[in-house]
Amino acid sequence: MSDTNPPPFVRLLLSPKSYPHPAAEIKLVQTHISYVFLAGDFVYKFKKPVNFGFLDFTTLEKRQYFCAQELLLNRRLCPDLYLGTVTVNEQGGVLALNGPGKAVEYGVKMARMPEEGMMANFIASGKLDQAMIRRIVAILVPFYQQADGGPEIQKFGTAQAVSVNILENFEQTQGFIGCPSLSRQQFDAISTYAKGVLAREALFNARIEAGRIRDCHGDLYSANICFDGAKVHIFDCIEFNQRFRYCDVASDVAFLAMDLDSHGLVDLSRYFIERFVARSGDTRLVEMLNFYKCYRAYVRGKINLFTAHAPEVDAATKAKCLGLAGKYFALAEQYATAG
Repeated sequence: MSDTNPPPFVRLLLSPKSYPHPAAEIKLVQTHISYVFLAGDFVYKFKKPVNFGFLDFTTLEKRQYFCAQELLLNRRLCPDLYLGTVTVNEQGGVLALNGPGKAVEYGVKMARMPEEGMMANFIASGKLDQAMIRRIVAILVPFYQQADGGPEIQKFGTAQAVSVNILENFEQTQGFIGCPSLSRQQFDAISTYAKGVLAREALFNARIEAGRIRDCHGDLYSANICFDGAKVHIFDCIEFNQRFRYCDVASDVAFLAMDLDSHGLVDLSRYFIERFVARSGDTRLVEMLNFYKCYRAYVRGKINLFTAHAPEVDAATKAKCLGLAGKYFALAEQYATAG
């Protein structure tokens, strides 16, 4: 999503001369919350001063704090990838990266990952296989075992806490019911199913008692996984809102399983869950799987719906996102009717 009026530091960082290392060609990638500069062997990520309710980067102090959080949290899985925080400084009207004067912006510096190693590219080329899934599982199982699961985090596993995220999705999409991507029948089927599961409080309490509510990744899908030689990078976790990251491990892995389903890789999705359950010993995870797959699919549908209706997107992006939204809502309905 392009910003038509970017801040002055964006122009600075589009110049190769601004960097302390070779960067012959700079590429700027924008999302709705970030400016990402691909510069030589490194990536610089800066947060946009936006407030979406669930995320607030509107002040310099908040952006500084969440850059530090992004670094801290992502180093759990990618210590070699997240190199440090950086500043854009201003002195005498001149801006510089890590320069003299006061800090006017904060960012995160990362090592650049190989584009050909991105999991999405392996999916697109039909080359994702069981060996790659096993590599992911081998990282995730110890990650969840070591992740914080204390009393403050366990609270996010109750049916009441989970319902905050679930019901928020339905409230935010009410106005889109009847559009080509989301029918009344789909909305009713999905919301009725989800509310029915949420009413079974014992299911959620059992997950808490089993120690399955952890400080997870929060955004575990193919766009955030890269195969880099012997390493697997699982990056870009949710740093901006604890209620999206403090969750049942089942919710985290359900996102990747749903993502594989959405690409037609149902057998690999099933293999991923079977392998994860076998390695982790979490046999009751499957009881929650359809519920959380449904939730994750609905979120992806919602995000694409929002993007399609943003005033700054072009016609081609709008059409693509409406198509994706319809695909994800249909998938959510499949989980709801199967669950």
